Amino acid sequence: MTLKVYLSGEIHTDWREQIVEGAKGLDASFNSPVTDHAASDDCGVAILGEEPNKYWHDHKGAMVNAIRTRKGIEDADVVVVRFGDKYKQWNAAFDAGYAAALGKSLIILHGPDHQHALKEVDATALAVAEEPHQVVEILRYVLTGALPA
Repeated sequence: MTLKVYLSGEIHTDWREQIVEGAKGLDASFNSPVTDHAASDDCGVAILGEEPNKYWHDHKGAMVNAIRTRKGIEDADVVVVRFGDKYKQWNAAFDAGYAAALGKSLIILHGPDHQHALKEVDATALAVAEEPHQVVEILRYVLTGALPA
């Protein structure tokens, strides 16, 4: 069984790399949004033309990014959504809701400080993890049936 995993959410830490590295040897493939913050912010105007109004600048980028995000979530077997400590990731909340609405297996990843604020988001998930290594162990268990050593 091959698992297609979409890694969504916070882009300011190396959590994705930790999961991909930890999952080496598992039959899993990974996809994610564009994690280059500047490219993600400016893709709409770079492709579709400049906008003098910041709202429309951001709107164009959000719409272009949504094409990639929707396709990645739709193609995934498992969607992991990370909420980081430093920034509010409203797009991550959308991704979690979209994945849940599609019936995707959803893993939410965040620290204990966000438990209360994300209780409704957590309720849509099949698992809520605090650390990337826990996500790797979930994937390992799903693919092999093996418990952590």
